[in-house]
Amino acid sequence: MSEYQYFEFRALDRPLSEADQKALRALSTRARITATSITKHYEWGDFKGDPRQLMERWFDLHLYLTNWGTRRLMMRLPKRLVERARLDGLFDVDWLDVWENGENLIVDMARDDIEPGYDDWDDGSGWLGVLAPLRDDVLSGDLRLFHLLWLMALEDGLLEDDACEPLAGIGPLTGGLQAAADFFVMDPDLVQAAAERADGPDPTLSTDVIRATIAGLSDAEKTDLLVRVADGAPHVAVELKQSVRTGHAGPVAAPRTVGALTARAAEVRGERERVEAERLAEERRRREREAERARRKRLYELRQRENAVWQEIETDIARRNASSYDRAAALLFDLKAIATEDGTTAEFVRRLDSIRDRHAGKGRFLERLQDLDTR
Repeated sequence: MSEYQYFEFRALDRPLSEADQKALRALSTRARITATSITKHYEWGDFKGDPRQLMERWFDLHLYLTNWGTRRLMMRLPKRLVERARLDGLFDVDWLDVWENGENLIVDMARDDIEPGYDDWDDGSGWLGVLAPLRDDVLSGDLRLFHLLWLMALEDGLLEDDACEPLAGIGPLTGGLQAAADFFVMDPDLVQAAAERADGPDPTLSTDVIRATIAGLSDAEKTDLLVRVADGAPHVAVELKQSVRTGHAGPVAAPRTVGALTARAAEVRGERERVEAERLAEERRRREREAERARRKRLYELRQRENAVWQEIETDIARRNASSYDRAAALLFDLKAIATEDGTTAEFVRRLDSIRDRHAGKGRFLERLQDLDTR
């Protein structure tokens, strides 16, 4: 396959009408179009639609992936739920574009030149499902996704050592944040270093915190929430989380500098590599123990029928083929080990020399015995 492109769009807040779907069908006759999505991959050709225009008109999420290293994620966010002033300080990275369209704010995140994983083919189809919860997180005031984008700039060496991170940290990682780090193929050690600290006392908003906030609402406020849920109003949950987050803001640690994060990421990498080296060493020792047990068992069995083994060697040599030569040589090496243990090396050397003399014309077989030192 010379090239591969995957496009996926999702409508979350409003389903597509039949007229919408008909208009989208004109862009691609083979795309999979439903009331909430359009999906298509290309191994030749290209998608006729403009993702920016499609996001402005119909969709809330868009994902694009290619096998030459481009990955893109777009979100459409209702402006009334986004505190733009908080976002502006997080947007100063090359691969992030933000623009307003009517009542919405559209965020375009893209990264190019990602090394394709040829040994682990990725068709793009599973990503948007695990990345979708990040939109609700952003709408509820959890902006750690944009800290990840800032980390990309750090990873690519585009920031000065004294530049400070936009948030105090991104911990604890949610499934969506981890998926974003994986999707954009970020340095896992840098991500772990950033995740060691949280931006606030409870960035994920535990159930207990939400429960306590709801318990403190008046009956009228609770009734209003339930009515909106019953009416199918979008974003009720994220609005509630946003108010909870605002009400539970607390002191946060001072942001770290690029130099401090880079140094910590190096420590994380060193520890990870040490643990991995220890794991590999233990795995190697385990394999060696298993191999030794298998060797001892094999030698024990050969010792019980040693005379028959010598005859098997002669039979294999007579077959005059590579696999039989390999088998005969392997048996001779085992018999040498037995002779060394039993103190019968002289008898082994005598019988081996006899074999070499009788089969002197079989050069390919004798080559296999070069490492069988009998001196």
